[in-house]
Amino acid sequence: MASSLLTKQFLGAPFSSLGSGQQPSKLCSPNLRFPTRSQPKRLEIHAAGNTFGNYFRITTFGESHGGGVGCIIDGCPPRLPLSESDMQVELDRRRPGQSRITTPRKETDTCKISSGTADGLTTGSPIKVEVPNTDQRGNDYSEMSLAYRPSHADATYDFKYGVRSVQGGGRSSARETIGRVAAGAVAKKILKLYSGTEILAYVSQVHNVVLPEDLVDNQTVTLEQIESNIVRCPNPEYAEKMIAAIDYVRVRGDSVGGVVTCIVRNVPRGLGTPVFDKLEAELAKACMSLPATKGFEFGSGFAGTFMTGSEHNDEFFMDEHDQIRTKTNRSGGIQGGISNGEIINMRIAFKPTSTIARKQHTVSRDKHETELIARGRHDPCVVPRAVPMVEAMVALVLVDQLMTQYAQCMLFPVNPALQEPLQSSTTESAQVPL
Repeated sequence: MASSLLTKQFLGAPFSSLGSGQQPSKLCSPNLRFPTRSQPKRLEIHAAGNTFGNYFRITTFGESHGGGVGCIIDGCPPRLPLSESDMQVELDRRRPGQSRITTPRKETDTCKISSGTADGLTTGSPIKVEVPNTDQRGNDYSEMSLAYRPSHADATYDFKYGVRSVQGGGRSSARETIGRVAAGAVAKKILKLYSGTEILAYVSQVHNVVLPEDLVDNQTVTLEQIESNIVRCPNPEYAEKMIAAIDYVRVRGDSVGGVVTCIVRNVPRGLGTPVFDKLEAELAKACMSLPATKGFEFGSGFAGTFMTGSEHNDEFFMDEHDQIRTKTNRSGGIQGGISNGEIINMRIAFKPTSTIARKQHTVSRDKHETELIARGRHDPCVVPRAVPMVEAMVALVLVDQLMTQYAQCMLFPVNPALQEPLQSSTTESAQVPL
């Protein structure tokens, strides 16, 4: 989807359209001539990148040290009960300054809905959500205006655009994700009300501290367990080890990375659109669009390559409710790009924070080798605050695919021998006003 329109001039395009004065019929002429290099050709290019989704579509806006950040949500169903408090819960989980292991920047991240609702209900029109920036310190970036931070987006933004917002990293800052988390809160509410779908993410690795998979039961793990400590690991013993690992590098001006695991329970069957919009492909794109992501695993992931087919296959059986289920879940809840009703599980790897208070070799914007000790307020490890970001992106994919499935496959009565209604009989959907 195009979120903006850029008109760019191309010189000497070898297969450009007809020059002035030429007639279409001359395309059949044996004396056909292409424009020379000196003749300019104007092409209009749709420059996308800030909009996500098809039916449930969001566009984020704003920069780290600008006036504010936010999003516009288009395609939200009408009559959904919605207020700022629904979003604020998620934004509070994402905001900076939560603890000693996050950036010390102090922002309340208080959101305001300025359109798209009336009397506490969505109207079906675009929803605009805004969050002001209140604790900017642009002077912290004076050195970084001259020299590129190693492994940061500073250099590549210059390579691409020829200009960039130096303070705070502009759009490459994780502050951009506020709009995603606000929109994700709406998506999560739709999924919960319509199909009882629950999305939970937690930290499963910090640096070399890895939480064993058998210590977390994906069927029963709760939000309260995840939120019980500052690193958002549901196991208290490993949470302390992770916090210690972050503290070790924090006091030394360094950083570490980690892994966020995300699970989705009560997923309707049939979500995902083969062949190019398979569900795991959409989830991978969504999660990998988050800042600092470097890897994505789904189901058995790379470990599945060490298994044989007989070891890896998830055998089917009939459960006590006469439902087709799988005995194992190495597929991660998706087969053939379509959800099968089992728990969806994925893992997203985040690199160490690029901006560190350690001397590093780099190059200046005027192409001279130099050294840089970055200042500013930055997370020594991004994964604790990345948890609600991952949940938001997963929710945005699922609600968009839910609407896609409804639009394509639910216009006519379902085949009861093979299909199920998308809407669970146990959800709270009856509370949505008609």
